[in-house]
Amino acid sequence: MTNSRLTCMAAGAVVALMLSGCGAGNAVDGTQGENVLRLALNQSEDHPSYVALEGFAEFLDESEEDLSLDVYPNEVLGAQAEVMQLVGEGVVDMAVVSGAQLENVNDDFIAFNVPRVFDDVDHQMDVVQDPAITGDLYSSLESSNGFTVLGGLTQGTRSIYTSFGAVETPEDMAGAKLRVQESDLNIAVADALGASATPMSFGELYTGLQAGVVDAAENNEVSYFTQSHYEVAPHWSMTEHLIGLDYVLINAERFDEMTDAQREVFLDGWELAWQEHTDLWAEETEEAIEAAKEDGAEFHEVDHEAFAEPLDAVAEDFITTDTQRELYEAAREEAP
Repeated sequence: MTNSRLTCMAAGAVVALMLSGCGAGNAVDGTQGENVLRLALNQSEDHPSYVALEGFAEFLDESEEDLSLDVYPNEVLGAQAEVMQLVGEGVVDMAVVSGAQLENVNDDFIAFNVPRVFDDVDHQMDVVQDPAITGDLYSSLESSNGFTVLGGLTQGTRSIYTSFGAVETPEDMAGAKLRVQESDLNIAVADALGASATPMSFGELYTGLQAGVVDAAENNEVSYFTQSHYEVAPHWSMTEHLIGLDYVLINAERFDEMTDAQREVFLDGWELAWQEHTDLWAEETEEAIEAAKEDGAEFHEVDHEAFAEPLDAVAEDFITTDTQRELYEAAREEAP
């Protein structure tokens, strides 16, 4: 048995013990609270994901069906890779995980992770909530991994921010060290943006920018402001090269066990949740931009055409199967 498997088994035992001690409605032995869904989230209570999912929980509580939802924020049930496996095993009922996590277990999900596949957040949501496009993809891990994908929550539009000045074209990033998450795709995106990819943990980024270990980073506006990165990298250039995505998973057996009435209420609540999340994200993005500007950050337009060709080439390089190509093209066909 592999070390990673042993680690996950140990984590599952700890989570099961934790949930069994959480009071009425959270037992895992089937004697009580069997219609309570436990959802693992890595974000804090003030994040749009938590707020929207709590709204989902309230909707279920107010329905006439015997079905409710408990949201566990702040990674208390484990990191995303761990809880994804725990959902498959039924120790945890639901979880929110990033697109990169799902890409690790089915590389067809890369079709929605590449640059410029979505024009904006509304386009992204139109695609990832459309069963005509995503139906087979979202059910593809039921037999192998034990979970179904319900849909997505946006992570917002990502752009470049730098310590040295505005970026209008990839040439302006020549020689710049751009912090990225460590993956082949992220490194290729950095190259397309004209920079030198420098993998670094997110927690080290503020001091990395401050000390000149890196010259730039890329993220959404909310993270840029809440992490105070504008203090050490005050130039935001609107490359809008990528729109990040989280997915909501549910244990496949747990989903199948719902009555028709429960499933109808559940799916209605999920639709309200992702819509509320999208609205909250738009509001927080505008608030973050205004607050960063007030504290001295400068926001710059870029020459999008100059970035289009190298970024599209990244998509071409990473879309390698017929299924990935079909998903990518279906997404592009929905562009406004």
